Amino acid sequence: MSDMIVWRPEDDPNIRPPLQEGQVNRPDILNVIETSIDGLSGELRMLSLDIHGNHRASIFINASYAHTSSKDHPELMFEEKYAHDAYTAFMEKHGFTVIKNHHLETAWVATYTHGRGGRVLGINSEMDALPGIGHACGHNLVGISGVAVAVAAKAAMERLNIDGKVVLLGTPAEEGGLGKVILYEKGAYDEMDVCLMSHPTPGPRHFISLTNCLAFSFITVKYQGHTAHAGLSPWEGTNALDAAVLAYNNVSLLRQQIKPTHRVHGIFEGNNWAPNIIPDQATMKWIVRAPTTAEMEDTGRRVTACFEAAALASGCKVQITATPTINEVTQNKALGDELADVVLKRYGAIDYEWGIKNASTDFGNISYLMPGLHPGFSIPTIPNGGNHTPGFTEAARSQVSHDACLVVSKALAAVGMRVLTDEAFFQKVKDTFEEDKKLRV
Repeated sequence: MSDMIVWRPEDDPNIRPPLQEGQVNRPDILNVIETSIDGLSGELRMLSLDIHGNHRASIFINASYAHTSSKDHPELMFEEKYAHDAYTAFMEKHGFTVIKNHHLETAWVATYTHGRGGRVLGINSEMDALPGIGHACGHNLVGISGVAVAVAAKAAMERLNIDGKVVLLGTPAEEGGLGKVILYEKGAYDEMDVCLMSHPTPGPRHFISLTNCLAFSFITVKYQGHTAHAGLSPWEGTNALDAAVLAYNNVSLLRQQIKPTHRVHGIFEGNNWAPNIIPDQATMKWIVRAPTTAEMEDTGRRVTACFEAAALASGCKVQITATPTINEVTQNKALGDELADVVLKRYGAIDYEWGIKNASTDFGNISYLMPGLHPGFSIPTIPNGGNHTPGFTEAARSQVSHDACLVVSKALAAVGMRVLTDEAFFQKVKDTFEEDKKLRV
């Protein structure tokens, strides 16, 4: 990504593109959304920083809950207990019905119903951090974006007497734990007519992006050999580390023959290794990605052959385990077009090129199962400081990033409210979803 077009902290955050002429659908609804989210900005900022942690004292206070922490507490997958408590307290304060420990220990759901009948707007808030580098994917911003959309939708439904239901789902373990897939299988998404969320990304200034994400498979490879004294009698051993090295080199050679849009990357792991002992075990963890599920599965078969060949050459046994497939994100075009309309008329520019198109997320599976939208929003980053780096961890706590998060939340809330209020639009959303299903191979 060129430094010339990446939004850096030194850019003037007050310079915004001129608004385009024309009104959005239901400007009365958007006015309530904007007023509501702007009014909550301070509370949302405090909640975001509290979840982020980053070696600073954190204080989150509301009418019924006070929590003070003097330590860093970004939480890894399925360990998001602090975040669970902070989010559920916040949603209870703002008038939602909350179920804690919803199907999973750190999952939760907050709902609001107005009137009788109507459609159900689903929203996701993510919570987990990354090992060693905290919220380097900005899930503190993802979390408060979901909260902002839900609270703004509730405000519009109350003030304008709009029937329907809002379901905000707190989803743990996006970073490799398939939290949303597990929750879907347990029925947590059953009520939703659509599902919305957003995610921060480096990219051009003031852009909200509608790129897709890659399909994904996580593969664990375990080689089993036989230990021996590496100096005295190495011929008695079967070297599991050699098998892993062979597998790595096999995949490196394979990369020359896979498409440039595909990704294969992995790491070594081992227990109690020493240079004077032939390793009798080695573990590798791999990720295979591609633009579609079918392409990813095809490349995955070729990668698996690399692992098997290394076992044959080294004389080791191999165990290969793959997690359930993570599908590519399919952005529902009807929902995306509505988001683009709101953004272009009110907030800035739409990006169809940058975003997080070469990343992956378990939201992809949700977008396969119901109409979904997962826009990205650009936040200021340093050179080489994109997602999953310490630079992005720091960027995710900046005031400018917070402001960008609230902008995309306003636009997403407007899209969600059109789903609740416009029957013809919702039918178009459903028709688009069915058309997308037919195109999958």
